Amino acid sequence: MFKFITKQSFLVNLIVAAILIFAVISVFFLSLGWLTHHGSYLQVPSVVNMPVDKAVDLLEKEGFDVVITDSAYNDSAPLNIVKRQLPIASATVKVNRTVFLNINPVELPMVTMPKLEGLSFRFAVESLKKSNLKLGDTTQKPNFMEGSVLDQLYNGKPITAGDKVRWGSAISLVVGGGVPQVSIPVPELLGHTVEEAKIILEANGIVMASVIAAGDISDTANAFIYKQNPETKDFQGNPVFIQPGQTMDIWIQKERPIIDTSLLPAPPQANAHPQNEPPARPEKKPY
Repeated sequence: MFKFITKQSFLVNLIVAAILIFAVISVFFLSLGWLTHHGSYLQVPSVVNMPVDKAVDLLEKEGFDVVITDSAYNDSAPLNIVKRQLPIASATVKVNRTVFLNINPVELPMVTMPKLEGLSFRFAVESLKKSNLKLGDTTQKPNFMEGSVLDQLYNGKPITAGDKVRWGSAISLVVGGGVPQVSIPVPELLGHTVEEAKIILEANGIVMASVIAAGDISDTANAFIYKQNPETKDFQGNPVFIQPGQTMDIWIQKERPIIDTSLLPAPPQANAHPQNEPPARPEKKPY
């Protein structure tokens, strides 16, 4: 082949080279339309409000490439559906054109729990709405912070500000109900553990204030109370009264203290007849 070419004149080789170049260029341009689907167009189907997996399957079967561009949650639309598409439905585009989908996520996103303690009930509700949360149960607790949020609960348990919860979760609030204008006897806490005392005080709407420890106590909840303020009786032995919402201080130690039972409130006496003495019979009246 090489000898054949070298035996030909330069002019003949130039003509042959020109013919080959022309043939290659012609084949390239003739095949370009087939390679690029020149003249082949498709109509984009509508996939808005369609489940994402079904929308992707439909577009790929029609010859489109699919790219999901965003999944920001919109609470006005169902989960896992197509919100918008580009190109829009019924647009005429070339085969293998990419369709971009804006979708709603598969599950609800997480949001940050705001701090509600100390806020008024109205501001707390507004804060919940801004955080895409909703108000659950509302309970009142005797407290001088009337109308203010005392505790925030999620599924019945306290939740700390900054924790993550699902969008739309219900948050329950414990709100101060004010201090009732009633007086109750100061509860006896001596000999009780701190944990038991908390239950007693909460039942009466009283707030535990200072906890003063005698010595090194590692387990405060199970330490014993040996002194309280106010006490149950004054120096004359009369009962001392307290109002719900007020505070009490306690002093604790590791060992259970010895309690003088004579200082404790007397239990209620049942109406009973003296032993071995029959009950008095009702007097019969003559007719």
